[in-house]
Amino acid sequence: MFSRPPLCTLAAIAIAALAGCAESERAERDILSARSLDEIRESGELVVLTTEGPTSWEGNAGNAAGYEVDLTRAAAEALDVEVRYEVHEDIESVLEAIANGEGDLAAAGITVTEARRERLDFGPVYKTVREQLVCNRDAGRIREPADLAGLELGVVAGSSHAETLEALRDEVPGLTWRSRPAPSALPLIDAVSRGRFDCTVADSNVIAVARLRHPELSVPMSLGEEQSFAWALPRPLAEADEASAFGTWLDAWFADAHRSGYLAELDERWYGHVDEFDYVEVTTFIRRVSRRLPPLRPIFQSAARSRPFGWLLLAAQGYQESHWDEDAVSPTGVRGVMMLTQVTARELGVRDRTDPEESIRGGALYLERMYQRLPEGVSGDDRLYMALAAYNVGYGHLQDARRLARRTGRDPDDWRDVREMLPLLTQEEFYSTVRHGYARGHEPVRYVRNIRLYHALLQANLDLQRRTG
Repeated sequence: MFSRPPLCTLAAIAIAALAGCAESERAERDILSARSLDEIRESGELVVLTTEGPTSWEGNAGNAAGYEVDLTRAAAEALDVEVRYEVHEDIESVLEAIANGEGDLAAAGITVTEARRERLDFGPVYKTVREQLVCNRDAGRIREPADLAGLELGVVAGSSHAETLEALRDEVPGLTWRSRPAPSALPLIDAVSRGRFDCTVADSNVIAVARLRHPELSVPMSLGEEQSFAWALPRPLAEADEASAFGTWLDAWFADAHRSGYLAELDERWYGHVDEFDYVEVTTFIRRVSRRLPPLRPIFQSAARSRPFGWLLLAAQGYQESHWDEDAVSPTGVRGVMMLTQVTARELGVRDRTDPEESIRGGALYLERMYQRLPEGVSGDDRLYMALAAYNVGYGHLQDARRLARRTGRDPDDWRDVREMLPLLTQEEFYSTVRHGYARGHEPVRYVRNIRLYHALLQANLDLQRRTG
């Protein structure tokens, strides 16, 4: 015969039962908060959970930028709603919040893993990356996972990188690491650079950006197969009407984004300039940022004011032109920080091309003229890149490349198509058919690519200075 439990035990059971009911009700409410497509449209906003990082979201609520920002804004525009970003301090809290239905989607370079599939739904894959080891140069020679035994490793808590290391435990018995809450792998990479860890694990796209500020770091190996990025979605309580399901809409939208080339365009915009890493070039640039840029910085800032491009872009162009050397002279006679020809300088009212203030002011004015001269159909980054190309090769030759693009069924308003046409201006079968004839068309392509790289380097290193004081 069972004895009667004491009153305190009964009370505890009752409290636990009530708590369980409350927890169940709360969980149900959270799951029910996964909104349908109609509810999102009726509310007028798409709630996006993210973290701050170089490949997801940076800036502030009114001036955010990033790969994920562009992607989510494009989706919101297609839905005819605004985006409201909820920025979390670390990836663990983002995943917990989206599992609880606190947003419509989570976009933060989130890797799809089996463990995450147990509690989350995912949209279509939009990017693939590799998880790579990134180490400081004192970590020693690392050729295989077994070499990680005994090293000080740090990884982002709750990340797919931690899952990867967990899977390596059996293969590498001496493998240990410390997990740290972080919005992305970037703070861990910074810690590796400062010697607090020997290595960390990060996604290849993050490492490509991080090496712009830490060129001394090495990337000895990739870990495992390619990984897939997708937006994480809260799991609904029950299957919704398929016609109105947000996930179904995302499937169709991403299919169109693939088909139209938008995802390729986004990759080009954010990563097209960092694919080829040159240690010497990057370290030389960083050194000159501290030595040559300071006296020129206020001039670049003043010259770019009220123009359709920022001072960082103008400074990056100045570095491409002269490496910020006011006395630079080319074999063809162009000179000064912005390497103006004598004819162009005269048109711009520049009397002394070796005077940094006159040269930079003249260069900014000339770039703006190229920018404003382009047809209305050329917009955004395409307009800026074509203006830079025209600065380098001449507006007439740029227009010839645009004509070739139109003639061959490409888009003359898309820089990616125009840059494919510019090198054809070195071939007689093409330059003989256009108005301005022969041009060294490879040069403006390299010119624009280099300026984009220097702009990213400059931004990354100024950000690092702000972070480290």
